[in-house]
Amino acid sequence: MVLEVIILAAGKGSRMQSTLPKVLHALAGAPLLQHVVNTAKKLNPHAIHVVVGHEADAVRAAFSQESLRFHEQADQLGTGHAVIQAIPHCQPDSIVLVLYGDVPLIQAETLSTLCEAATQSPAMLSVLLENPEGYGRVVRDAQGEFQAVVEDKDATQDQRHIKEVNTGILAAPASLLTALLKQVTNTNQQREYYLPDILALARADGLSIPVHTTSDIIEVLGVNDRLQLEELERAAQRRQAETLMRQGVAISDRRRIDIRGELICGEGVSVDVNTVFEGRVVLGDGVRIGAHCVLKDTEIAAGSVIEPFCHIESAVIGQNCQVGPYARLRTGTRLDPTSKVGNFVETKNTKVGEGSKANHLAYLGDADIGVGANIGAGTITCNYDGANKHPTRLGDRVFVGSNSTLVAPVVIEDDGFVGAGSVITDNVTRGELAVGRARQRNISGWQPPKKN
Repeated sequence: MVLEVIILAAGKGSRMQSTLPKVLHALAGAPLLQHVVNTAKKLNPHAIHVVVGHEADAVRAAFSQESLRFHEQADQLGTGHAVIQAIPHCQPDSIVLVLYGDVPLIQAETLSTLCEAATQSPAMLSVLLENPEGYGRVVRDAQGEFQAVVEDKDATQDQRHIKEVNTGILAAPASLLTALLKQVTNTNQQREYYLPDILALARADGLSIPVHTTSDIIEVLGVNDRLQLEELERAAQRRQAETLMRQGVAISDRRRIDIRGELICGEGVSVDVNTVFEGRVVLGDGVRIGAHCVLKDTEIAAGSVIEPFCHIESAVIGQNCQVGPYARLRTGTRLDPTSKVGNFVETKNTKVGEGSKANHLAYLGDADIGVGANIGAGTITCNYDGANKHPTRLGDRVFVGSNSTLVAPVVIEDDGFVGAGSVITDNVTRGELAVGRARQRNISGWQPPKKN
């Protein structure tokens, strides 16, 4: 079976109250349309066609790295009209699956079953809703066979009581779909060409219409406004959390975790509440993530602990490290095994060697720190001169006393020692003690100023 997918993504989404095309609004860290494209890919289609309209150039640009075939619908005259823009570009002997760019949580397994039923006639996907208002109703005959889909605005009072509704998702042989679309008219209140009308036309030609009904309502819900987007966001997060929990990840509260990308976990991983994962995050065996942390594009090796309130981006953390609480690890940070970055420490483009530690209140930028070093509280690397960044290099077992300032470029060799409160502007050779501070003077008889 040759499969081709047509995704309808031409709508403006005026109820979103946004200049951004509706299909580019983010769900779980990716555009709505990206979720549909990812699901379509799982079906191994010959081609994925995307029908664009409103802000078409923006949609194309957002998916320039994908192998998609775009077709423009200049005038939005209904879903049937949208499919007409793409169907001439499909192979006549293919099965065509029609999806929607604002229905992001449809599952590949559901679609696979639908496509298998569409080899001889159109097949549709329906769902049962307690409140079907706004949806096209699925009308059946006395024998329970499909007759037609009646749009909500065109339905009679009796038809409005029907709870089985059309999801809009259907599959059909391309040649048959092309022929049926030529017969669709716009004789309805909206003066639009409805794609579901092909189902009644096929039925009138004597074809039996397979109807696959999904039991998962979330799977077929679309996004029309901010409230619906938030509802599906929580559903997507819950789905991801439940998948991880079934794999053995200890998540404290599945309602208070946000995965906005890909989260890969080893065995024995635990994640506390109000954590956010963005991009691609990899957690090794036994990693513990404390509450209120944000991790983006980061790899954390086995046994490491991230204490609460840490912000980590584009970092690589080795085995059995300890980070935080309240630490910020920025792009280019690398922590070697058993190292420690403590509370209110910020790093950027910095390597912290094995067993080294910066326990509190420090800034380390463009630094290369050796094995077993100790960075005292209040230490900063002055890496920026107003125009360029400069490196600081600390050897093995270097000790930097509290409240020290290391003015880059500067090198402190192995076993170098910096006295507390020093400003270091010159290199320190192996085993030297560097003290760079003014001599203390105690003034006797000092009288503090008094108020007039």
